[in-house]
Amino acid sequence: MGFDTKIVGSTNDYSKTANSDVVVITSGLPRKPGMTREELIGTNASIVKSVAENILKYSPDTIIIVISNPMDTMTYLALQSTGLPKNRIIGMGGTLDSARFKYQLSQHLGASAGDLNAVVIGGHGDTTMIPLIRLATWNSVPVSNFLTEEQQQKIVADTMVGGATLTKLIGTSAWYAPGAAGAALVESILRDEKKLFTCCVALDGEYGQKDICLGVPVIIGRNGWEKILDFGLTESEQAAFNKSAEAVRSMNDVLKTL
Repeated sequence: MGFDTKIVGSTNDYSKTANSDVVVITSGLPRKPGMTREELIGTNASIVKSVAENILKYSPDTIIIVISNPMDTMTYLALQSTGLPKNRIIGMGGTLDSARFKYQLSQHLGASAGDLNAVVIGGHGDTTMIPLIRLATWNSVPVSNFLTEEQQQKIVADTMVGGATLTKLIGTSAWYAPGAAGAALVESILRDEKKLFTCCVALDGEYGQKDICLGVPVIIGRNGWEKILDFGLTESEQAAFNKSAEAVRSMNDVLKTL
């Protein structure tokens, strides 16, 4: 095909990663059927911390994208353990969840997912993510114009258990869709595309939360995440976001006991 990409794999030598512009962390145990992402925290925390610290020895100016689960807590851990500026630590979860949201919408609408705009905010968990169906559009037209309330509720519910559904079907964590979502983020960084994604980033008052990494709409460019967008949540959406933050914060507290 004429590709000239150079790949080095199957190595534990971090010097091979020297001077990386972007590093994607997928290290850790994958989910098995019946497992929640939260159950991985103890084992994966030590792995992610070690990986992040070793990365910085050779690429002190890199941008880190975290995919390892539980993703919100691992992103927070990477931020705390590396001391990097917050714009250079990005959790991928919301990008994947939003893609699954578009898929569910496309199936009910009989539409191309490429014609849909839909985002999922909050935590990257089966009970903590918040698909914002109120703001979802089909070529700028609200999807609520075409879907019944019952259909909308099913789409939201199926989106939230998308990861668990795949894990049950294939026997382990999904890999293709998370890989595609991670690649889209890397591309937006390296090409400075300024694309809008939902990503897990450090909040300092945005959406009413502090000292936490949680999924919100952000612009992704050459400097990492460059801007958080305020979508103007309704009272019920903000309440759901606050509840999601409480759940993620309780997982973050587990880090203090490790």
